[in-house]
Amino acid sequence: MISIVSPVYRAEKILPTLVAEIDAVMATISEDYEIILVDDRSPDDSWEVMKSLTSTNRNLKTYRLSRNFGQHATIMAGLSKAAGDWIVVMDCDMQDQPKEIEKLYRKALEGYDAVLARREMRLDSYFKRLTSKIFYRIFNYLAGIEINNEIANFGIYKNKVITSVLKIEDHIKFFPLFVNWVGYATTSVSVEHRHREDGKSSYSLSSLISLAFNVIISFSDKPLKIFVGFGAMISMLSIFVAAYFTISYFQGQILISGFSSIILSIWFLSGIIISCIGIVGIYLGKTFNQTKNRPVFIIDESYGG
Repeated sequence: MISIVSPVYRAEKILPTLVAEIDAVMATISEDYEIILVDDRSPDDSWEVMKSLTSTNRNLKTYRLSRNFGQHATIMAGLSKAAGDWIVVMDCDMQDQPKEIEKLYRKALEGYDAVLARREMRLDSYFKRLTSKIFYRIFNYLAGIEINNEIANFGIYKNKVITSVLKIEDHIKFFPLFVNWVGYATTSVSVEHRHREDGKSSYSLSSLISLAFNVIISFSDKPLKIFVGFGAMISMLSIFVAAYFTISYFQGQILISGFSSIILSIWFLSGIIISCIGIVGIYLGKTFNQTKNRPVFIIDESYGG
């Protein structure tokens, strides 16, 4: 059995095409499959379209969250309902093409637990490609792992991989990194990427920055280590500077005490101290959110199955 999971947001015009293309490709792979669509409380009529499609498609199961929880929490909600031996995860905007599922599945049958879709010719905007590349370079440096910015959510995963992913209890969810972290026999294949079928991405610049920041803080403690190293470097530098000024004073080279240098030193060091306290505070806040153990998604309604 194969489960196809897709988070839904602002996709009322795309959903009929998405479901029809998935049905078409699954007819060539397996008759035993399920399509799981999860509505992230989309403000358009996506939920009404999903219910309508469910009434005429026995393989379709639809769920609606109680509020907007975000794309990756929505993916987790869909995965929690998937019963397949293999689970496909794909976006609903048709940039992840259903026809590529067969290529992923055939590659998985060669003995892999996870096959990721690699978008070599991304058709996203230049700004989105640039920000994605910058984020992954920064993240790879801070987290000490290698994540390819050409790989996103689209892929096929054996049930045991998804079971392991669902056991990760991090409050901040980011599906591609979870897949990377759990390991297993993983490979990737090149897939065709196309333009978004309708509308535009729901991620604004501020939401992308917020997601990147939260993921980095959640997966890496390297920012703390960087600030510790920076503080130690400043302390060592201050010792040499103090020795230099002491020698200069006794040699009579310093005749007038510098007000500006004192003020600049105070402001500089105060900024460093406040930044260090802020970083520690952010980690403490994330720890506080984690200990509250609130659910990362709540399913409000379901149809189908």
